[in-house]
Amino acid sequence: MHYHSLGQIPPKRHTQFRKPNGSLYHEELFSTEGFSNLYSLVYHAHPPTQIVQVGEPYSVAPKVIFDKQLKHRSLKGFKIEPEDDYLKSRKPVLVNNDCQISLAAPTQGMSSYFFKNADADEVIFVHEGTGTMRSMYGTLEFEYGDYLVIPRGTTYQMEFDDKNNRLFIVESYGPITTPKRYRNAFGQLAEHAPFCERDIRKPSNLETYDEQGEFLFYIKKQNQIYPYYYLNHPFDVVGWDGYCYPYAFSIHNFEPITGRVHQPPPVHQTFDGHNFVICSFVPRLFDYHPLAIPAPYNHSNIDSDEVLYYVDGDFMSRKNVERGQITLHPGGIPHGPHLGTVERSIGAKETKELAVMVDTFRPLQLTEYAVDIEDKDYYKSWLPEQQIVR
Repeated sequence: MHYHSLGQIPPKRHTQFRKPNGSLYHEELFSTEGFSNLYSLVYHAHPPTQIVQVGEPYSVAPKVIFDKQLKHRSLKGFKIEPEDDYLKSRKPVLVNNDCQISLAAPTQGMSSYFFKNADADEVIFVHEGTGTMRSMYGTLEFEYGDYLVIPRGTTYQMEFDDKNNRLFIVESYGPITTPKRYRNAFGQLAEHAPFCERDIRKPSNLETYDEQGEFLFYIKKQNQIYPYYYLNHPFDVVGWDGYCYPYAFSIHNFEPITGRVHQPPPVHQTFDGHNFVICSFVPRLFDYHPLAIPAPYNHSNIDSDEVLYYVDGDFMSRKNVERGQITLHPGGIPHGPHLGTVERSIGAKETKELAVMVDTFRPLQLTEYAVDIEDKDYYKSWLPEQQIVR
């Protein structure tokens, strides 16, 4: 990320910064990876440390199914039922030690509490719905196609404009960054990158709540949710500056990289995590070599599991795709286009597909929620119709 500032801050860090009544504001260093990586300096009206009460934690650990079958999977994501509560609506479906992929269909926001994920950075892809994310850094409005990137430890609230919301959520146990190959030595997104700083929406409209009472936080740590009551409103910030803050990026602002022949998936990469990547497949022109085959070639992904979340549009390499569907093509066995799709793709000029891909370099495990929405015959979908035995 790059430098941003909102509100009032003193001319020099770690120096006296006083309120109009003469008392000091309370400085907080918000940093990642200790003191060695990105950070912001935040100035509170009250100490951010005053706890009134601590409740009993409860587990949100995903219930993993130890299925020993190595096979391609498909999940019907829109079968996840809507739930009123934002946190309870988040259903983990695929997990490993580097990330957790969840689906959510919340019908209400978080007006009565605040949430902090102390375990993981979050990337929330908004498939359906509009609203506002509030944090001590300001507000971010979101809509269909937005990625919300929230650094771990950020206290936030989600507000939705109506009840119809669908979210695809990736929790990362390492920092989420833009790919290093897109950035120059100074951290600026380079000319060859498929997006630039103008496409990134930073927090705005800093709201300062100088209030005291009992403010309920739910803090996630080591797959437990800890209820905390703090004396001071968490958004009592009068100003901040730095490089660590939540931001939004729309998949519709990703500029696809194309070529004369089919380009490999790394050209679609949008974010980098520890042992995984997130990619964006967007409408684009097809390859323009006179003998080009637009459909992707078969691929033996030996070192990675490939997850595709289908958002909208036509997918030239797949049959019977629906919105919200997830496919998991595990490392160790090849996958590729369905029968007939290669020939049909020849001569096509463009695709209107929209999808999010997560490639992990350690195997993913299914959860109980995933098993409940699985299309158990998907692995047979490469066979000729007459050979499929149900």
